[in-house]
Amino acid sequence: METPVFEEIEPASDCDCAGCRHWRRVLPHSPAGRAPAHPAAYRTLVAATAAASAGAVSALGAGQAAALPAAAHAPQRPGVPAAAADEPGTPQGPRAPLHGATGRPAAPPAGAQPAAITRTEIIDRAKTWVAAKVPYSMTAYWSDGYRQDCSGFVSMAWKLPANEWTGSLATVADRITKEELAPGDILLFHNASDPQEGSHVVIFGGWTDGTHTAYTAYEQTPPHTRRLDTPYAYWNNSAKYLPYRYKGVTAGKASTAGAGETVPEAAGPASHGVAGYPGRAMFGPGADNPYVTRLGRQLVRKGFGTHYTKGPGPRWGEADRRGVQAFQRAQGWRGGAADGHPGPETWRRLFS
Repeated sequence: METPVFEEIEPASDCDCAGCRHWRRVLPHSPAGRAPAHPAAYRTLVAATAAASAGAVSALGAGQAAALPAAAHAPQRPGVPAAAADEPGTPQGPRAPLHGATGRPAAPPAGAQPAAITRTEIIDRAKTWVAAKVPYSMTAYWSDGYRQDCSGFVSMAWKLPANEWTGSLATVADRITKEELAPGDILLFHNASDPQEGSHVVIFGGWTDGTHTAYTAYEQTPPHTRRLDTPYAYWNNSAKYLPYRYKGVTAGKASTAGAGETVPEAAGPASHGVAGYPGRAMFGPGADNPYVTRLGRQLVRKGFGTHYTKGPGPRWGEADRRGVQAFQRAQGWRGGAADGHPGPETWRRLFS
């Protein structure tokens, strides 16, 4: 009998089949923020003797076919490989401390309290994981110390002193209404009866239009962190997602201001009797001033910043005009009243 030939195959490290997910859970996490390597190579049968093959076929009986294994994955949310049928889509770890460079829990500073943070800072922190495509894991911790699941992602974006979970995030936040949602708030579904089944949380990034039927969501979900336009309140279990606002959110100056940049506050000029409005001359082609920056940041806070591909800057551009126009149309204005250039009434409503 001829000896079968085997070939060593190293599966991809980001494989999302049930077996790989199991080993990623039970193996130690990587302190460097990378998913652990596959525990062992799989051996695949390449060839066998004709006699052995014939014997295997005859053992099945005439007209009987070998049963094929069931498909490992099934459709779930757009762009997200589904978990196995017997596992929830977004399992999460419990409340836990931050983890240090060694990959072990790091003791928080004495008297550590949730830090004050601006909405712009929350979104900027969320974008760092999106850019890094942080792999989803309920046991691994990224290099910044936060657990790589949905609640760890929110804990990171809110700059919390510990890793919270969906059952504790509401203790550091206040319940708000849909109409009050602003970038940096969250939509939370905690299934108290079975926390591992369906519980999930996403960061609200702003409405995608004036109808408030869809929004930009930042979320940690298999296979990695993503930013995606999402129907309100979510793809599934929509009625169970509730809006919350972090108690530490402040309205201070965003940390993304450039070196030496001074962003004027509402107590600035008062053109046309509107506090803070500098006049139409400060906006339009060729305009480059701090008021353009302030306008853009307020559009983002109000949920009309989806046209920006990077943070609002001092130079007026088409993204600014389209954001202003979307806001104006949300007021019910049409024609020349929604031309995308902020007049005094647009400014007053935007900053009220």
